[in-house]
Amino acid sequence: MIFPARPTRLLPAITAAVAVTGVAWLEGARASPAVLAALGVAVAAPLAWHRAPVAGAAVSAVVALVGGTAVPGWSGGLVAAAACYLAAYRRPQRAGTVLALSVLCFQLPLTVGVEGREDVPARLIGVGGTPLTQALLMGIAPVAVGYAMRLRRDRARQAVLLRDAEAVRIMAEERTVIAREVHDAVGHHLTAIRMQANAARHVLGGASPVVRRVLDTIDDSASSALEEVRTVLAMLREAADGARLTEVEALAGRLSAPSCPVTVERHGGGPLPGLVDHGAYRLVQEALTNAVRHAGASRVHVTIRQDDRAVALTVEDDGPGRPDDGPPVDGHGLRGMRERARLLGGSLDIAAREPRGWLVRATLPVDPGPAAGDHPGGGAA
Repeated sequence: MIFPARPTRLLPAITAAVAVTGVAWLEGARASPAVLAALGVAVAAPLAWHRAPVAGAAVSAVVALVGGTAVPGWSGGLVAAAACYLAAYRRPQRAGTVLALSVLCFQLPLTVGVEGREDVPARLIGVGGTPLTQALLMGIAPVAVGYAMRLRRDRARQAVLLRDAEAVRIMAEERTVIAREVHDAVGHHLTAIRMQANAARHVLGGASPVVRRVLDTIDDSASSALEEVRTVLAMLREAADGARLTEVEALAGRLSAPSCPVTVERHGGGPLPGLVDHGAYRLVQEALTNAVRHAGASRVHVTIRQDDRAVALTVEDDGPGRPDDGPPVDGHGLRGMRERARLLGGSLDIAAREPRGWLVRATLPVDPGPAAGDHPGGGAA
């Protein structure tokens, strides 16, 4: 069923049908009220086809052409323009088809030569008194406005997604820092307590059973507390480092929009060490965030190549950057990306690409080596 289930969605179509019929009747259109009402319903009904807006625009345009020819002075073309607006808004990926349909709707009467006929006024389908230019504008304007409004909505939605993704990333980084600080402080002191208790037990080998029991209790309590701290920190790190390279497609889907689609291409695969897996995801996340937010790109492409020795990440966009612009200025985000890649034993390059846009390329070894232990989430409790 094409018509929507909710009656409130029929309101624009009903309003348009009543308006077109009323205007035609007030202007004294040369047709009976029944014909005017039938044409009004036929041209306005497609406004309610939410699931098939392009087909609805096509039907509305055909009715506008037929009705405008049969009833000179009928303004059904304005409803067809509204249908084209809605089609461009609801299906921006088919804006070209809708544009061709809209222009054809308003230009066809001039093309076939009906404008010059004495019994057909210039205002054939609600265009106005001037033929070619005004008809062309009427064909382009609804589609352009609908497409622009959809882009505006998508960009607003994309800004919200970027803000949420940034908040999640900051929270994850804070959790890893907290985990390391707790391990360094509490874990160190608990280990020292156990060492002191064991040393006292060794020195006081002939002490009374009460003293030995107290030292054993201290040792057991410190050991239990240290184990609990390790468990809690492991849970904290798991929550912070839960993002994996396998989730890049989901990230791209969240950040993608008709005005800036994000595509992902993979070569190779397989499990990665936890630090490398999480670090690679964060590098892609930061690069995608920068491309969508700052680069002004209309397309972003991510390539992931993985083998037994390394994982290579490439994020390309077609923003306004050019090779002669020079290297980008390292802000806090770029410095953080370089530091993360360095701590994982890898490298990061950022440069302008031909003919325009930016290229972020990172290479991380599968075995990050000892340097990875310095990563904020990498210390073992």
